[in-house]
Amino acid sequence: MLLSVLAVFLTLSLSPGHASLPVVVNTWPFKSAAAAAWGVLRSGGSVLDAVEKGCAQCEIEQCDGSVGFGGSPDESGETTLDAMIMNGNTMQVGAVADLRRIKNAIGVARAVMEHTDHTLLVGEAASVFAENMGFVAEDLTTNRSLNIFSQWLKGNCQPNYRKNVTPDPSKSCGPYRPEAIQAQNKRARPVNIHSHDTIGMIALDKKGNMAAGTSTNGLTHKIPGRVGDSPIIGAGAYADSSAGAAAATGDGDLMMRFLPSYLAVELMRAGADPSAACKSAISRIKRFYPDFFGAIVCANTTGHYGAACNKAPSLTQFHYMVSNSESDTPVMKSADCF
Repeated sequence: MLLSVLAVFLTLSLSPGHASLPVVVNTWPFKSAAAAAWGVLRSGGSVLDAVEKGCAQCEIEQCDGSVGFGGSPDESGETTLDAMIMNGNTMQVGAVADLRRIKNAIGVARAVMEHTDHTLLVGEAASVFAENMGFVAEDLTTNRSLNIFSQWLKGNCQPNYRKNVTPDPSKSCGPYRPEAIQAQNKRARPVNIHSHDTIGMIALDKKGNMAAGTSTNGLTHKIPGRVGDSPIIGAGAYADSSAGAAAATGDGDLMMRFLPSYLAVELMRAGADPSAACKSAISRIKRFYPDFFGAIVCANTTGHYGAACNKAPSLTQFHYMVSNSESDTPVMKSADCF
């Protein structure tokens, strides 16, 4: 009997991320975002409020220049926003993509969930919807984003995300025209962790309610109209209060093809611990794109959490934030990339 008890104790004590509820987990060392979300849960607020408040804090602070206004200008120099929020109890989702003129993208995403029967609104129509819902229209351009765009133009529009076009996109700006697809035209994708830094957030309260969300201004120098993984359900984030939640960050064009957040949640449903679930989701992508840049955070229904990342030239360790009752302030955690 004693040995059985000892075995259970060792199993629990060695589980990645000690279980403690409530809990907030978010990608990257965005401490203020974690603190904002944690403050909501500590005061008795809902997990949806926590996720919205945490992601909104990053939008206000322009976390790493990759979240919120004034960052990641596209090929035309415009900053556009993507966001998503998911209720793990009801499986309701609200999302926006290619949002213009509105700074609070996560707020608009929640408005889509709560004031429409739709799941995803995009582009100019999403901006008009936001204005009708009372969100203030503002210019998302800043001196910083204008400078990024100006330097990109001076550098012959490098890097860019065109292929099989003329003139040669590795040497020249457009306008581009399609040309015959040739294998030798394949180029290595530029890897810059600061051009992909989505905030992905998971919140779980003491009652087992779970939510997840994302917010980003997308990929720097993206082709106008491009939408990455962040607002796509199961790709950027996923939450199911009966199994767990996950949120991803990285090269969304590649990662969204594998729905890593959904996969990780389903693996946790089947009994995998969060770290193993995250690693398996990353491994699935790695099989096809061994050098891709990406990471994922996971949490299960007991409050255990974990993370995993793919080892890339610019990423050997992934840092993320955790807030729970073990500490009054958010704590940065690390996961070694593999």
